[in-house]
Amino acid sequence: MKGNMEERACELANYIIENKSTVRAVAKQFGISKSTVHKDLSERLKLYNRSLYEQVKAVLEENKAERHLRGGQATRRKYRGYS
Repeated sequence: MKGNMEERACELANYIIENKSTVRAVAKQFGISKSTVHKDLSERLKLYNRSLYEQVKAVLEENKAERHLRGGQATRRKYRGYS
């Protein structure tokens, strides 16, 4: 996934918007670190493509607002068989 950072940032942004995906899922899909995804989407994309950045920012804010719910669901699934 090396190469032009501008292209990578736009590709990551399009993926996250289309799939309403999380940073962790995008990193796994593209085989790069979560830190790289976050840096590409929050810093680099802002410089290259402002409108795409705004769309990604909305998805990331939604994910941030829902993360406590996802954590509770994961814990529930983990311990469902145990009582």
